[in-house]
Amino acid sequence: MTIIRVGTRQSQLALTQTNMVVDALKTLHPDVEFELVPYKTTGDKLVHVSLQKIGGKGVFVKDIEKALVEKEIDIAVHSLKDVPGLLAEGCVIGASPEREDVRDCLIFKEAGMTLASLPAGSVVGTSSLRRQVQLEAVRPDLVYKSLRGNIDSRIQKVRDGQYDAIVLAVAGINRLGWTSQADLDIEYLDESICLPAIAQAALGIECRADDQQVLDILSGINHPETAICAGIEREFLRGMGADCTFPIAALAKQVGADYQLEVMLADREKNCHRIRLSGPDGFQLAKEAVEELNQLGVEPAR
Repeated sequence: MTIIRVGTRQSQLALTQTNMVVDALKTLHPDVEFELVPYKTTGDKLVHVSLQKIGGKGVFVKDIEKALVEKEIDIAVHSLKDVPGLLAEGCVIGASPEREDVRDCLIFKEAGMTLASLPAGSVVGTSSLRRQVQLEAVRPDLVYKSLRGNIDSRIQKVRDGQYDAIVLAVAGINRLGWTSQADLDIEYLDESICLPAIAQAALGIECRADDQQVLDILSGINHPETAICAGIEREFLRGMGADCTFPIAALAKQVGADYQLEVMLADREKNCHRIRLSGPDGFQLAKEAVEELNQLGVEPAR
């Protein structure tokens, strides 16, 4: 029997996502055995330190990717938004299953609150500069405070009153079943307010480029539209030479025969520069977005 070793982070969300992938693969390949190999990554170990301080580029990915290169594992399941624009040499994203809800959301301490109704001075928890600058553009009178940890601990902190609201990705709380909790007061943020992170809500299954057997196995769970749109967003990321610590966002959509790409980059004064493009070649749109931002001379906030 063929055995495929599957690398994953140890968090509840990562294991949930990985098990979703493995279940889908088992359905298509009942003759293959899938063995989970959990890793505690640098980003998981330094949970009380901001991603900016520990060099956010790949802190949730590098340790697992190293194991993939060294053939300790055969595939690695990632939240694609955590994956740097450039993969380790000899590695590829072999598949991306269908994307979840791409939006961010606010979870409130008190029922009935919204972003618009939060009193001035309310404390909002997020460690994402991308989220902070976009929310500050709408509500500069709120206090934005660092927030790290797994989803359960973050939600508990707002319930305990350490924050008046926190910002989370909808995909994560959906996958963990939190949206069915009756006592959770959620506001879904429109993309016009908070453009999502690059490849947010998409999973990326990484493997070695020369492992044709694994590539063939993964092909059955690939969702072409997700893979292409996330790929367009990641092309923009590479072009900007950016990583997840930058206040950068992008969302690509297929609209009929064309693609629509909206991107955002915040400058050092925290002004959000947005560009929206459309056309038949999404990857060309990514290049054009990079050129436009470079021509504007936008120096990203750090």
